Amino acid sequence: MSEPVAVYLSIGSNIDREHYVCAALDALADRFGELNISSVYESEAVGFDGEPFLNLVVGIQTAMPVAQLSRNLKQIESDNGRRRNVARFSPRTLDLDILTYGDSAGCIDGVELPRGEILKNAFVLQPLAEVAPADRHPLTGQSYGALWRAYRSDQKLWVVPFRWRGRVVSPRANATPSIPPGQ
Repeated sequence: MSEPVAVYLSIGSNIDREHYVCAALDALADRFGELNISSVYESEAVGFDGEPFLNLVVGIQTAMPVAQLSRNLKQIESDNGRRRNVARFSPRTLDLDILTYGDSAGCIDGVELPRGEILKNAFVLQPLAEVAPADRHPLTGQSYGALWRAYRSDQKLWVVPFRWRGRVVSPRANATPSIPPGQ
């Protein structure tokens, strides 16, 4: 068995959001143990008209190969009512994506690493910068903290209070949206 690798995953839901985010965290903790969890953010749907999403990033350690990890995440999504026969940009109970797998880059077992959304979407980059500010993007070489500070977009996020297994994940809500630092 190979050595464990630091992996960052994104979690998103815009259907019965609190329930499915908790279900995802439960499933991930049951499979991978200790989770490094960002605050939970609310964001507008991107790419379609729909209810706002809850988004967060979770860090895990795993020796599981990328293909097996991807299958596990798809199974968690399916176990939680994720339908695959709908439009790509549509409401969903649960969306789990591999953002990074160590410092891997390229298409590995059908998974593009690092995930392109890191550099495009505030709802991915801000929580990633929160849990891994000094870690470096495998392609740009910049830290996630630096990438967030340089991020330019009109996407807005709100931290929402969130508890999981009696633990405070997001201690308090923002009264105003989080806007990228350069705005």
